[in-house]
Amino acid sequence: MIKIAYSPVYKYSLPPGHRFPMMKYELIPEQLLYEGTIQENQFFHPNKLDERTLLLTHTKEYWSKLKHQALSAKEIRKIGFPMLDSLVQRGRYIAQGTIDCALHALEFGCAMNIAGGTHHSFSDRGEGFCVFNDFAICSNYLLDQQIVRKILICDLDVHQGNGTANIFENNDRVFTFSMHGAKNYPTKKENSDLDIGLPDGTRDDLYLKTLEEHLFTIIEKVKPDIILYLSGVDVLETDKLGRLALSMEGCKKRDQIVFETASHYQIPIAVSMGGGYSVRLSDIVEAHANTFRVAMDTIH
Repeated sequence: MIKIAYSPVYKYSLPPGHRFPMMKYELIPEQLLYEGTIQENQFFHPNKLDERTLLLTHTKEYWSKLKHQALSAKEIRKIGFPMLDSLVQRGRYIAQGTIDCALHALEFGCAMNIAGGTHHSFSDRGEGFCVFNDFAICSNYLLDQQIVRKILICDLDVHQGNGTANIFENNDRVFTFSMHGAKNYPTKKENSDLDIGLPDGTRDDLYLKTLEEHLFTIIEKVKPDIILYLSGVDVLETDKLGRLALSMEGCKKRDQIVFETASHYQIPIAVSMGGGYSVRLSDIVEAHANTFRVAMDTIH
């Protein structure tokens, strides 16, 4: 059974003008339950990430600033959200949810976090709506506990996973693969193990061909014990921030390629949702829901 991490704190309420990005965390599970794609017993509620595990990835100084609400105005602007303690605590639940998903995936083949994919957070700072880096926290936990030896982070959000790339730049146990818009945020890219920057307006055919060509090669080379998949839906043509031009069906086919590849090689896969900023909230929810639908159809 595919387990799904979800907590009421994922729906953290921001001030007016910031609420739209958070609405999907309530609507995605409602839609999936309504249509029968998932059942209530697939959900689990993660606990809050402990400080020791957090500090395997983030610096003591950064954590102290967050804990005591001592970030500077400039640091808060880089994150992009009003910095309240409830937002910090929300990030701890999300990160623990991703760890738990990885552990469930190692046991059952696949698990999915309704939230997560906070790949712009560095060890010493947050950026781009990301306070903690859940994939980095998860990877460092798995390695620290000697649960796995090799991890593949497959980041298909439209924005480069710059924080993740930086954190693991000198760690050969984590292979970072980011396929993203070449001219999109962040302006200054970090060095993933493999970066593929796509031109503005990239459509389904080029995107899917490029992904297929590289994903199989990476897995044959890396031979990971687990895949952490960041399935951002900001690759859609309807996305306000994406600048690529995938159709809804193309985005779904992207997910099929990833899940079918993981299934073919019998590699456990844990998924975090990543970004999505289409004008219509229904497009965001539908694209994210497709990721769950494909997983349910593919992973057995």
